[in-house]
Amino acid sequence: MDWERYQRRLARCQKGSRNRAKARVKVARAHAKVADARRDFLHKLSTRIIRDNDMVAIEDLNVSGMVRNRALARAISCTGWAEFRSMLEYKAKRHGRALIAVNRWYPSSKTCSACGHLLAVLALGTRKWQCPCCGTRHDRDINAAKNILAAGLAVSACGADVRHLETSPVRLVVKQEPQPVRAGSPVLPGGE
Repeated sequence: MDWERYQRRLARCQKGSRNRAKARVKVARAHAKVADARRDFLHKLSTRIIRDNDMVAIEDLNVSGMVRNRALARAISCTGWAEFRSMLEYKAKRHGRALIAVNRWYPSSKTCSACGHLLAVLALGTRKWQCPCCGTRHDRDINAAKNILAAGLAVSACGADVRHLETSPVRLVVKQEPQPVRAGSPVLPGGE
């Protein structure tokens, strides 16, 4: 990238010199060019996604927490996930589309999209896995996308376990824990 080359030249310049001032301008222009290209791409992609779909399901990622991981911080920051989500939100509202955010704790990668089996453990390094129940082979990201879409469709169809946010049109899907089954007839509160 041009900005890396300009950054190295800037580092070699003597502080306070005219060449350093020129190099700083070149670095700033290169950074602005990259930022403009990224913003343009995100605008075009978010517009296409919202215009082509009545409902969009996304995962409610903790981007600020993910950026704290030094190994992933640069890659995550360069993609502009938070900016992309905000673009999807305001464009969905503008075009009257539904944007549903699936809770970040929903095990979308560990759940088999074919049979619904939930793996106990799935390491981050495992990119492909096979369901022990039905034998379906999964790519981790494609399987997660299928599960997020299914959860979003379920929420848009029945609205169960949805928390409405007044400031945002985003609806969150909350994981349900199974309730224990009790034998006998149900008893109403305050009755026999």
